[in-house]
Amino acid sequence: MTTTTPKGTLSEIDRRHVFHPFSVLGEHEAHGPRRVIVGGTGSTLTDAEGRTYLDAMAGLWCVNVGYGRVELADALRDQALKLPYYHSFTSMATDTPALLAERILDLAPAGMSKVLYGNSGSDANDTQVKLVRMYNNLLGRPEKKKIISRRRGYHGVTVASGSLTGLPGMHRDFDLPIDGIIHTTPPHRLWEAQPGEDDRAFAKRLADDLDALIRAEGPETVAAFIAEPVQAAGGVIVPPETYWAEIQEVLRRHDVLLIADEVVTGFGRLGTWFGSQKLGIEPDLMTVAKGITSAYVPLSACIVSEKVWRVLADRNGSAAFSHGYTYTSHPLSCACAMANLDVIEKENLLERVETVGAHLQKRLHEAFDGHPLVGEVRGIGLVGAVEFVAAQDPPAKFDPLGSVAAKVTKEALDRGVITRALPEGDTVSFSPPFVVTEAEIDRMVEVVREAADVVAAEVA
Repeated sequence: MTTTTPKGTLSEIDRRHVFHPFSVLGEHEAHGPRRVIVGGTGSTLTDAEGRTYLDAMAGLWCVNVGYGRVELADALRDQALKLPYYHSFTSMATDTPALLAERILDLAPAGMSKVLYGNSGSDANDTQVKLVRMYNNLLGRPEKKKIISRRRGYHGVTVASGSLTGLPGMHRDFDLPIDGIIHTTPPHRLWEAQPGEDDRAFAKRLADDLDALIRAEGPETVAAFIAEPVQAAGGVIVPPETYWAEIQEVLRRHDVLLIADEVVTGFGRLGTWFGSQKLGIEPDLMTVAKGITSAYVPLSACIVSEKVWRVLADRNGSAAFSHGYTYTSHPLSCACAMANLDVIEKENLLERVETVGAHLQKRLHEAFDGHPLVGEVRGIGLVGAVEFVAAQDPPAKFDPLGSVAAKVTKEALDRGVITRALPEGDTVSFSPPFVVTEAEIDRMVEVVREAADVVAAEVA
């Protein structure tokens, strides 16, 4: 079944010509791709050799309605025949972006007012930096520009959004972070909580850390705080119950905008339309991507509150807003998003996430609690993680960091399950499509447990 051409197999062609992101470049050039995926249905992928895999990660946290949805393909075809593209510059409009924006705002937390479209979560967070700067310039506060993010946060890889990302590996080769980006403590109990500290005290200390950081920098210089409701790529870090209330009190005290990065949690991953609704977050700005189209085509958006919009619209006079992309408000992407939301609503997939998500959390704990390599099992909704440690009490990290999780995911891949080793740690994540069955979850967890046992024997 291997697809061949006069110039070689797909694997050989890819090895020779494709520059792969987040890959070891020399290794890829020497050995080519791990797998060449050529098909997918539901939660199952097929490679060029005809082998099948359960996708425990929905691609990269994004193929929420599953692979092979005819409804989304039909929407793309119909829109391409009707109007494949027109721009949104100089107040020109097309129909699908307007209808989608209305629908998003009906679903979003209270106070949201406008939708500014982009192409990816990275560029949307880059746009958020510009919106924050413009907002404070128009308010006559040119010094209030710093943005606080969290260590282990993931917000993208552009120059600005890569700086917001709190993973040193995203900074080292690119002279990042840029000036004006500061990082604070993440709510990662395994490594950040003090001995004997309960969740409430932990959350209060993290809020105190943030307050002290803002005071040290000068509140008149700190413009915004950006955070994921649940930190995804940084380790599936679920904050303590009181965390967000404590954090928001600090932000209001210092007149600091809150940007909720909902690229992963938006559109149902936690069982609500947005993670902000699940965790009691009241954002001033929101970033969405991934689940808005279930990744069938690229689309992102900055959702802007009325509070921020009024400053941008009322104080900018007759000057144009000089930002946007060729593909901003792309009618094809927005048509796909409308069809995607139709599927989520008609099939009651948010309710399904609650059910299969509870099953995922239960199975992860059953399989990994007490395992000799496991430091923590965590998750919420239909996202979970297992973090591996060299020692449990007190917890100690492997050296080199990341080596164990990488081995576990490789063993799992060889057994037919695709999961992901998260960067700069030894954490394996789970984020399957919303249409995943309980039997498929059982198999995913079973295979990763088998892989962990194999690696445990090697480490021992």
